[in-house]
Amino acid sequence: MKWYADRPTRLARQVVADLVAVAWTWFWVTLALAVGEAVRTLRAPGDGLVDAGNALSDTFGDVAAKARDVPLVGGKLADALDRGKSAGGTLTDAGGAQIEAVESTALWLTVALIVLPLAFLLLTWLPLRIRYARQATVVRRLRDQGRLDLLALHALTTLSLRDLATFPGDPAEGWRRQDPEVISALAARRLRAAGVRA
Repeated sequence: MKWYADRPTRLARQVVADLVAVAWTWFWVTLALAVGEAVRTLRAPGDGLVDAGNALSDTFGDVAAKARDVPLVGGKLADALDRGKSAGGTLTDAGGAQIEAVESTALWLTVALIVLPLAFLLLTWLPLRIRYARQATVVRRLRDQGRLDLLALHALTTLSLRDLATFPGDPAEGWRRQDPEVISALAARRLRAAGVRA
């Protein structure tokens, strides 16, 4: 596949377009990762809830274990303190849910900020580059095979009327007569249009 033109002007435009595509990709990936990290900072309250819930559960668990040693009322006191331990578990679960929500939001926001701009790029820039590469490859192959008459015929069907009017005489008639000058001139225009050196 021929990805770049031989002609300097078109080559420069293609290189600039490719560099813009790379810069576009880099910008959106960098931005998406930064936004994801910024959203992840919102998990701090959830981390605090988890830490507080774990500390509360541990404290109530330790106190309940010691309360069991109290004569007569130790069992009932330990049961009451165990309910405090379960409250710590509820607090831990709430913190975990908040952390999960923040992480999920950060992930999907990062993915969206990468996928959508890259999809736009792939739908606009990539088809143009592939179409050029295919076209230039075929045109170069025809040139290398010496099939200038086919290139001239294609030029006759694709050149604007203004371009065709610049030829001295009728280029279609010259092509039909297999006039080497007309065929060469038409083929050169087709090669130039494809950015391929004649």
